[in-house]
Amino acid sequence: MPYKNPADRNVKREYELEKQRPDAHAARMERQRARRKLDKDGKDANGNGKADMREGKDVAHVKALSKGGGNKNGVRVESASANRSFKRGANHKVVSEVSAKERKRS
Repeated sequence: MPYKNPADRNVKREYELEKQRPDAHAARMERQRARRKLDKDGKDANGNGKADMREGKDVAHVKALSKGGGNKNGVRVESASANRSFKRGANHKVVSEVSAKERKRS
């Protein structure tokens, strides 16, 4: 649940807790490397530090990191709704890498 006052958030504690979870820290670093590579290689016409093709979009891994994917398997630029619409189980983990939109199409 979001904080009413962002100052109440203990970011240092969140970071320490994340580092205790297996592979969570490594997965975040992998996502950052993918974003930075796209920003470095892509054209930035307005000079804000983000590649134009990534403006307002997410960098999605072709195979989810939680399912054994990585930057070597490939990344793509998707809208946030497409990237975050995967079916999830009771423990909030990805059950299916096929989004709801893709399931409706086929």
